[in-house]
Amino acid sequence: MTTDRVSASVLVIFALLVIWESRQLPLGTFHRPGPAYVPILLAALLLIFGVFLILTTGRAPLLSSIRWSEWRHALAILLTCIFAVFAIERLGYRLTVLLALVFLVKAVEKRGWVSSLAFAFGMAFGSFYLFYTVLRVPLPQGPFGF
Repeated sequence: MTTDRVSASVLVIFALLVIWESRQLPLGTFHRPGPAYVPILLAALLLIFGVFLILTTGRAPLLSSIRWSEWRHALAILLTCIFAVFAIERLGYRLTVLLALVFLVKAVEKRGWVSSLAFAFGMAFGSFYLFYTVLRVPLPQGPFGF
């Protein structure tokens, strides 16, 4: 099994799972889309491209030939995502994103403190401004008001 086929298979399974979970929500119409419209549309595209990738790939390296030298980075990213899932409602969006990015940039990518903090602050507060203020997406505020 090649790496492309394994990756595409995971994407196909994910797309099918999204479609399956969205079946309880109203789909709506093209002019009045329901809450399941966009997730099903995106999952269908992902499903189509995943199947296309499974059928057309063949030159990618075999999965067994891949060396897992970066497993520590992958584990750190996965654990940071799990932290963010559980912390975002308790700490708020900005503080959660700030802590996650400082950890990823400083500890995982081994950048300096100044660049790590500047990047994390810019992304945490900049993305909050974009989504909360400009796009009016409600985000968790946390107990400290940010």
